[in-house]
Amino acid sequence: MSTDERLSALTSWTSDWRGLRVAVLGLSMTGFSVADTLTELGADVLVLSESADEEYARLLPVIGARLELGSLAAVPEALTDFAPEVVIASPGFSPSHPVIRWAQDAGIEIWGDIELAWRVRDKVTRDDGTPADWVLITGTNGKTTTTQMTASLLVAGGLRAAPCGNIGVPVLDAVRDPAGFDVLVVEFSSHQLWYLGLSRPEGQLFPHAAVCLNLADDHLVWHGSAAAYRDAKALVYRNTRVACVYNKADEETRRMVEDAEVVVGARAIGFDLGVPGPSDLGVVEGLLVDRAFLDDRARSALELTTIADLERVGLAAPHMVQNILAASALARSLGVEPEAIHAALQGFTLDAHRIQVIARHEGITWIDDSKATNPHAAASSLRAYPGSVWVVGGDLKGVDIADLVADVGGTARAAVVIGVERDVVVTAFRRHAPTVPVFEVDAGDTGEVMNRVVEIAAGIVDGEGTVLLAPAAASFDQFSSYADRGHRFAEAVQDWIERGNADDSGGTPSTF
Repeated sequence: MSTDERLSALTSWTSDWRGLRVAVLGLSMTGFSVADTLTELGADVLVLSESADEEYARLLPVIGARLELGSLAAVPEALTDFAPEVVIASPGFSPSHPVIRWAQDAGIEIWGDIELAWRVRDKVTRDDGTPADWVLITGTNGKTTTTQMTASLLVAGGLRAAPCGNIGVPVLDAVRDPAGFDVLVVEFSSHQLWYLGLSRPEGQLFPHAAVCLNLADDHLVWHGSAAAYRDAKALVYRNTRVACVYNKADEETRRMVEDAEVVVGARAIGFDLGVPGPSDLGVVEGLLVDRAFLDDRARSALELTTIADLERVGLAAPHMVQNILAASALARSLGVEPEAIHAALQGFTLDAHRIQVIARHEGITWIDDSKATNPHAAASSLRAYPGSVWVVGGDLKGVDIADLVADVGGTARAAVVIGVERDVVVTAFRRHAPTVPVFEVDAGDTGEVMNRVVEIAAGIVDGEGTVLLAPAAASFDQFSSYADRGHRFAEAVQDWIERGNADDSGGTPSTF
């Protein structure tokens, strides 16, 4: 049997994976889940990584895999000697990476962890012997919140559901969970979708439902262009069987659905903050309603919840309402009743660092939206909190911030700019929002960045207003993660409160 024939036959946990030579690129949580799965299946596994968590490195030989540590800037000899039949790459490996290019030039099959998970999804089945349904979620912003929310709605509806994927739980771990699930709610990054685009027919997903929440420029360095990023995101709809959910306020997501190759009978389900048409979800006089999943959708609608109820639990920001509508559409496609959706939303809480109010003190509200790592996310936060002191900046990932500043920068009371790319941000304000006072925080001592941010912001607000951390950029120029950035902001706010506001200072604004 040729390698192509063998790989085509690997469509089940019970297929013959024994002795298959697989090179796994990267030893993060995802890479380890791939190696662990393949060794359990009997494959011959070589893991290559530039660095490794100590625990993962210790466990690899225990499970029967080999580890090769060292630079991957060039193709290592250990990889060519191994002569893999398939390469499975962690999402961090871009299309231009030397090892990915080598595998493509050599005609070696390349998978992501998602394709492997789909092929072995029948390890644990439902009572009727079928594997769990998959619901796919992507978008530039709101993915994690919508993934968590969708899983919560499904559980409230009586289904065994697990959020997994880019959210932090590898899909392979969910697939192999002995408890089993009715539905896997899978968050997809554009990186994972790009790898899925390489799959041959037997490795392609056939999800129950899928959504792309929105689209804006992001990860352009990784993908190489905005068009490539868009094309990767659009793959979320491929082969959808029941519901292609899209954002009516984002024309690009509509075009993705129109262009997608789906299973005959799949429906397009729209959502936005306006009055819904038939087959849509939307908002009518403060009510979130469903006009898609009912028999008489031409003349009636089902109430899901109200804006007033969402306000009571901190979920009424416009972009959050959109996420709720998308999650509700996915849940309704699997039969969850409106009453269960309403009850679940009353108990749902957002993750830390997502429009999280971390303190209210002496008239100042401090909000941590450190997870706003791109302009699209930051714009949503600024629209939810106009007139705030905006803490902005970081690693812009090749994205131009000028449009963001032009669109919503002028609504800020002032801007406090952090990060190593401060000049770019300051220039954008000079050109597009020149009346907004701009204060820079030097990038010297990263441990003191947030202390200085809080001192400056408190001086600007001077007793009444909102300070919003919504950086519109990645955190890795100064912090270990967006969570670390948010934690340091919260700690600095708490320190400022405990000091009794003794060090209030407005700083010195840049002069335009």
